[in-house]
Amino acid sequence: MLSRVLIGLVGAASAVMGAAGAAHADPSAPPAVPNVNAYAPVKTSEYAVMDNNWYAFGAPDGITCVLQRTGSYGCSGPIPAAPNGANLVSGGPGVPGFASSPAPVFAVVGEAKPLPPNSRISYQTVSCGTDGVSTSCIDGRNQSGFVISPSGSFVIGEQESDFKPTFTIG
Repeated sequence: MLSRVLIGLVGAASAVMGAAGAAHADPSAPPAVPNVNAYAPVKTSEYAVMDNNWYAFGAPDGITCVLQRTGSYGCSGPIPAAPNGANLVSGGPGVPGFASSPAPVFAVVGEAKPLPPNSRISYQTVSCGTDGVSTSCIDGRNQSGFVISPSGSFVIGEQESDFKPTFTIG
């Protein structure tokens, strides 16, 4: 009888310890992606630049982001924790990718109006938003996008091996 009680206690303790271990985040799991569409929308007309062909906004830490009316979107500047020190992330249509540019890609827009914390700007299927620290863009067509965050910047969706920036200036 005592052995059955001990076996039951050991089994229960193992289950509790297993459940406690499962509650911890898996370090290899990708970071959580913010729900950008839960943020309050801003009026796109207040962010229109380039003869109303782009919507540009300032993101935290001196980053400039744009949504083109063609469906392309991206951010340029000192992207924290970017792969290989990249200073550009862009996509659309298709999965975004990181790249490096010798000059700020979106400098042509000048000083972009900052996007307030907990707000988003959307055009067609693309929404970009910020919580005041991190900035994220999601394309609803393919559920791809990116997150720019001091804790790590990353692409959502599969990375294209032959990525080339998709923006046209002018």
